[in-house]
Amino acid sequence: MAEITQRDGSWSYEDGRIRIVPGAKAHPVRQVLGEVVVPLTAVAGITFERDRKGGRLRLRLRDGACPVVRAAEGRLPEGADPYRLVVESGREDLAEYVVAEVRQALLLEQIPEGPVERFLLPGPALPVSGGGGDGTAAFDGREVRLTWNWKGKETKTSAGPTTLALADLTGVSWVPAQGLENGHLRFLTRSGGGKTVAPEHDPHALDLWGLSKKEHTAVLVAAAVLVALAARGEPERTPGALDRAEAPAQLPLPSAPAPQAASADDPEKLLRRLRELGELHRDGVLTDEEFSLAKQAVLRRL
Repeated sequence: MAEITQRDGSWSYEDGRIRIVPGAKAHPVRQVLGEVVVPLTAVAGITFERDRKGGRLRLRLRDGACPVVRAAEGRLPEGADPYRLVVESGREDLAEYVVAEVRQALLLEQIPEGPVERFLLPGPALPVSGGGGDGTAAFDGREVRLTWNWKGKETKTSAGPTTLALADLTGVSWVPAQGLENGHLRFLTRSGGGKTVAPEHDPHALDLWGLSKKEHTAVLVAAAVLVALAARGEPERTPGALDRAEAPAQLPLPSAPAPQAASADDPEKLLRRLRELGELHRDGVLTDEEFSLAKQAVLRRL
């Protein structure tokens, strides 16, 4: 097993899975999300970026594999990224060992880097909730409940909490506050809801002000709803489609689990992999170093 434990959290790799546990003082998004187990089939790559204070481990997932990444669309701040680990000075070699082990496994198992057709990670545990500037959103797998605080506009608070059944939802979008621009967590419904109404007046949306790190936990509610919609086969309404009135893209549909591969220690499979690696090396696809690392990994398992 390859493992590294830091104040920011811990990563370990064993038997085709990367286990990520946030540290005690990690960003609220990582704290609420909790432990994440990433199957190797969801990984597109892994890197370690050195700096003067140590560096950062980064796990790059295949497009569509993680509902949190899908919901965030690249908008999460660095500290909230569950697939990033701050590495302290003096532990760089250990971080690079984790990278080497994962890369060898990706090469040996020939995991493609391209997108996937369904979520390979389960998303946040239910029930899940997230805060906003004018209220809180919660999702239990059956319905979304929006509860307003004293800072909400009367157009929202006068009607009391909003409850939206999963069956009535067609999509969700999360956009964090940026600079002087407020963000939102907006739920789209079959009736069309208030998609043209400003979030501060839309009873189907939280208005995000960016005044607290905890506001980013609203992305986890969006991710959980995406998982539920995907399981139902509902078309996704993305923020871009919402703004431009474009045709909605399709969410990943649930499908049967991928069939289990033959035992990784099957001698015939490993010998065949050695021949394939040799051909890739001769064709110039693998460098001498990459070929040597991959060959050693196969020989150890033989």
